[in-house]
Amino acid sequence: MTVQQLEALRDQLQSEIRSSSPNLQKIGQLLSQAKIALIELGAFVPVAGKTDHNVLTTARDILEIGAYYSVRIKDIASFERYISQLNTYYHDLASTLPPSDQMYPLIGLNLLRLLSQNRLSDFHTALETIDSDQLQTNKYIKQAVDLEQFLMEGSYNKVWSTRNTVQGEEFLFFYDILIDTIRHEIASCSEKAYEYLPLNDASTLLFLKNTEELLNFANARGWKVNPAEQKLYFVSEDDENIEIPQEQIITRTLGYARELERIV
Repeated sequence: MTVQQLEALRDQLQSEIRSSSPNLQKIGQLLSQAKIALIELGAFVPVAGKTDHNVLTTARDILEIGAYYSVRIKDIASFERYISQLNTYYHDLASTLPPSDQMYPLIGLNLLRLLSQNRLSDFHTALETIDSDQLQTNKYIKQAVDLEQFLMEGSYNKVWSTRNTVQGEEFLFFYDILIDTIRHEIASCSEKAYEYLPLNDASTLLFLKNTEELLNFANARGWKVNPAEQKLYFVSEDDENIEIPQEQIITRTLGYARELERIV
C-alpha cells in the first residue's frame, strides 16, 4: 500500500468515527487493513529520520482512532495496546512530528483508565511523563488529577458529583467503571463496619439511584434484604456460628505435652 492509499484509509476512518452513528464493524475492518499497511511501511517500529514523515503522522492518526474505537467496543486490553503504541509517537518522536490535538485527550483517558483499575502506581508513573504545566491547565489531565486527589482524600461524593462534567462517551465509560470500583470498596468496608443499614441509607452510601439497583447490587454481593424492616443485612440471617471444638483441642494439647515429657 502506498502512503497516499494509507492517508485515504485514514480519512475514511476519521469520517466514520466522527459520524453521529458510526459503523463500528466497518471501522474494525478498516483498522485491520490499516494495521497491515502500517507493518508493510514500517510504522509499527518507527525510526526518526528513517521512516517517512507522512507515514508517521498518518500512523499516529490511525492509532488514535483505534484507541477510541477500542473504548467504543469496550475492549480495554485493546485500548491499552493502542496507548502503548502511541506513547512512542507522543514521547520518542515528539521533536519530529507536529503536535496532535488528540494527544492530551487520550492521555487523560488513559489516566482515567488507570484510576478505574485502581492502578495508582502506574497512574503516578504516567503523570511523570506529562509536562508539569499541563497538570493544572489541561482540562483532560486536570480532570484525572482531581479525581485521584478526591480518591486519596476519601471524598467519594466529590468523585460522584463530577459525573455531570465528564464529556465524551469514552470518558464516561471509564468513569462509570471507576464509580463501580469505588462502590465495591465502600461495600467491603460497610460489611466490616455494620451489621445492617436502612435501605435508603445504603442506596445513598453506594451511589445507587433506586431500590432496584440496590437489590441487584445486594444480590450480587450475597446480602439479605428485609422488605418489612426496610433494612439491608450484610450478614446472612441463616449463617451458622462456627463452634470451636474446645474439648478436643484441650485433650490433644495435653496429649502433646505428655509426649514431650516422655521425650525429655
